Amino acid sequence: MAINTRKSASGRSMILAHLGAIVCVVMWGTSFVSTKVLLNCGMQPVEIYIYRFILAYLTLLLIDHKRWRSNSWRDEGLLAMCGVLSGSVYFLAENFALEYTLVTNVSLLTSLSPLITALLIGLWYRNERPGSGMVAGSMVAFAGVGCVIFNSSFNLQINPLGDLLGLSAAVSFSFYSIILGKLNAVYDVWFITRKTFFYGVVTALPFMLVESPAFTVVEVAMRPELWGNIVFLAIGASLMGFVLWAATVKNMGAVKANNYLYVQPVVTLVVSAWLLGEQVSAIGYIGCGMILAGLWLGDWLTRRQKMRG
Repeated sequence: MAINTRKSASGRSMILAHLGAIVCVVMWGTSFVSTKVLLNCGMQPVEIYIYRFILAYLTLLLIDHKRWRSNSWRDEGLLAMCGVLSGSVYFLAENFALEYTLVTNVSLLTSLSPLITALLIGLWYRNERPGSGMVAGSMVAFAGVGCVIFNSSFNLQINPLGDLLGLSAAVSFSFYSIILGKLNAVYDVWFITRKTFFYGVVTALPFMLVESPAFTVVEVAMRPELWGNIVFLAIGASLMGFVLWAATVKNMGAVKANNYLYVQPVVTLVVSAWLLGEQVSAIGYIGCGMILAGLWLGDWLTRRQKMRG
């Protein structure tokens, strides 16, 4: 009876983990469209990021405020790097990318982050180098990236610079994921997240000297399309998304959890077509399919090789 009870509890945990992963990718896929709406309303990329993460940080501070210092200056430096890589660099690159290219393009390119992370780990650690299956999948996926970028050239109002910024965001998040693995062994997820938000905001503030805000806090509060999207990005996509994703990875493992990220571009494609009316050419759809196929192929071939070995 005890064994059956444990199995039942484990089964419920896995179901909740899958539901949590679905909620995450839906929120993250929609967040690109939400940011695009704010840009179309006249908000600046830096302004959107600052409003979003200050609100997320203050909310998190109410929930978790017992610990303020890390164990060493080295760890504090790693936490600051997390804030820069996953905060100011990642989201500023993403937000600026959305000014120049399609929402779908940015979502597709940033979804390459798990694949890039695996390749970077393989370069640094010989015993964790990707196998032939991962390499094959990578080649297909990056060919798809080329198609996505080429898709932009069909529309004279879209600059391929936006696609390169989207790809830069994916690389930045990959480096963050590697550093995060070291910090997770020492600190709890709430502390790391709060520190990440803090350093992300602090390192982005100098950009405000170059790009002044288009709206005051009062003006944002008076317009539902502004504060509604900012609250969703801060509390939903940032705070809730991070917590749910941490729980998902804990229950089903990083490999299975990362598979859900492949669905993110599909969510963005549907939502952007529905709310923004964005059009994608045939080669753009081919690139989308190649990226998703490459990501899936790399994971499937890797698992198959492990089973044989």
